[in-house]
Amino acid sequence: MKKIQPSERISNQIFALLENGCQDNENFMSSLIKLSIKKIIQETLEQEITDYLGRGYFERNDKARPGQRNGYENRNLKTAEGKLPIDVPQLRDTESPYLSNFLNHMSFQSQEFQRLALEMYVRGLSTRDIQETFVDETGQTFLSKDGVTKLTESLYEEYERFSKRDLSIYDVVYLFVDGVYENMRLSLGAKEAILCAWGILSDGRKILLHLALGNKESYESWKDFFRNMISRGLRMPLLIIGDGAPGLIRAIQECYPKSKRQRCLVHKLRNIANKLPKNVIHEIMPKIKSVYYQTDREVALIAATRLIDDYSDKYPSAIKCFQEDLESCLNFMEFPSGHHRYIRTTNLIERTFLEQKRRTKIIPRFMDEKSCLKLIYATLIRVSRNWRKISMSNLDLALLKNIRKLYGFETHDNQFISMKVAA
Repeated sequence: MKKIQPSERISNQIFALLENGCQDNENFMSSLIKLSIKKIIQETLEQEITDYLGRGYFERNDKARPGQRNGYENRNLKTAEGKLPIDVPQLRDTESPYLSNFLNHMSFQSQEFQRLALEMYVRGLSTRDIQETFVDETGQTFLSKDGVTKLTESLYEEYERFSKRDLSIYDVVYLFVDGVYENMRLSLGAKEAILCAWGILSDGRKILLHLALGNKESYESWKDFFRNMISRGLRMPLLIIGDGAPGLIRAIQECYPKSKRQRCLVHKLRNIANKLPKNVIHEIMPKIKSVYYQTDREVALIAATRLIDDYSDKYPSAIKCFQEDLESCLNFMEFPSGHHRYIRTTNLIERTFLEQKRRTKIIPRFMDEKSCLKLIYATLIRVSRNWRKISMSNLDLALLKNIRKLYGFETHDNQFISMKVAA
């Protein structure tokens, strides 16, 4: 008995549907559309096989390409009408593995469609906005709200891979740390901190290293954050840049005892300005900045001493704030002068946080930790891809290598920089 191809069986189903009809007109039209789409796809796949072999289903041709039809493989194909079960023709005894151009194209289009929907979500559209964007001429949506939600779940999977990846491949010279706060519904209105770390590598690249929920920027939160990176192979950086939070300072001292700590000057200047009368800010702040923005540490300390002598009696609170942690405010001066403007503040991530806040401000409150992390990660990682490298000359690398020796780092901590200097 002659075998019936899947496309013929579908044709028979269509004829039966048309002959018998259906009382429910909506279900009738839906079934007819699905069968019609399925028939077109099935016929396309079968014709591809015929064209590839150079002969029809039961034909013989001595000049045909080597290969034999070998039944079908069941496969579900995603379409606007939902998943359609398709019988994909198989071949054996071919010169090379056979791949359907049609299915490859469909897969590519599906991937592009999903990528586009994800980018729309990350760049500010809500799930409802995306749903309303993907509609046909009749107003039928291609992607339901639940479909968008399921699609964005891949962002959390991407975040999990990011937060578990090996960090030993990165030669981090400068490590930056900061936190950003977001509202979470489960915390009953209280904002929670998302801790962030990024670095400048010895090849000049700036990269996002880690992102995790910190609850509050406490010592315990930062300690766990740092230990996570260390457990994944992160080498000890030469300089760590952050704000003056006591918990952060303590965690840095415990987890990175050999690293120098740089106080973010933007945060520091803001703290000092808050303790000065408004009518003298324009007079005092430029003098304080002249201390912080020197290139030589000894010159900066001399200028600081003069400033303290001149103003400690008039503005004791501001000068006390200036004196606190002064050494850590000047640590960047030990490093290559070409790097100073990059390593004395956390400005890079502060600007990135602005983009992240622009995205999250349309969300009154996250449903949970998972929804928060996946969106913040997706936003920050995309912004970080546009970060520009900084220059790392052989002279800079030689100086960094000597600093590592001076700080007493282990030999293997100099491995990457040594290789780059040699090159």
